[in-house]
Amino acid sequence: MDLTAFTLEIKDHIAHVAFNRPEKRNSLHKEAWDEMRAVFEHCSHNPDVRVVVLSGKGKIFCAGIDVSLLMNMTQYQSHCGSRKREEFRHHLIKLQDDVSSLEKCQKPVIAAIHNACIGGGVDIISSCDMRFCTSDAYFSIKEVDMGLVADIGTLQRLPKLISQGLMSELAYTGRKMHADEAQRSGLVNKVYQDKEEMMAAVMETARVIADKSPVVIRGTKEMINYSRDHSVDESLHMMSVWNAAYIMSDDIKEAMTAYMEKRKPVYQEG
Repeated sequence: MDLTAFTLEIKDHIAHVAFNRPEKRNSLHKEAWDEMRAVFEHCSHNPDVRVVVLSGKGKIFCAGIDVSLLMNMTQYQSHCGSRKREEFRHHLIKLQDDVSSLEKCQKPVIAAIHNACIGGGVDIISSCDMRFCTSDAYFSIKEVDMGLVADIGTLQRLPKLISQGLMSELAYTGRKMHADEAQRSGLVNKVYQDKEEMMAAVMETARVIADKSPVVIRGTKEMINYSRDHSVDESLHMMSVWNAAYIMSDDIKEAMTAYMEKRKPVYQEG
């Protein structure tokens, strides 16, 4: 892929995606948002990818939306108030869809966060399946200090990861939540001393996932996200439909055979 705001490396069924605007604190301008969706849609449909790791190059993980893009969003060509608002809404929905591309990616997405994760960065990690961070990491819903309501996913996803009371406090105050609190709250799975240690551990987790049946991993992600948004009865019904459709996978035979033969299973691509 022809990328400038991100890097993408695929090796051993692991896609490593990294924010690549360190000189701009990995803030996301228009092109970066477009690239992000393209990268995750590519990973979702690429049969060689089984799991995705998201990290950031440079001193921080992600400073969120580029201020220049925020300024541009307030300037539209139409003289009609209704048309300006309609144009703004379409642009906002596009950004929401860009963030949702991580959640909709069929493969698990693991966020590896170091130092600052601010504003749009919080939107992005909230759409990931797992989050790990370094001891110097902090998280801030900074939109409140910019005269904005956080509008591309944080307020919708974060209450399903941490308590609503804590999420409300963070959203109302814009304060920093540091790594230890993030772990206690359940936002991150584990805290590591530095980026090198974190990346080694995250890549090992990714390798474990990549060794599992691709069909099972994709189905597990879909069922986890479906269950989050539906009742138990609805989720059990969907589970029965899913397994009725996919239970005949060749991966079951391979898993059972490998278990009996005391060897590592080898699953086909895709």
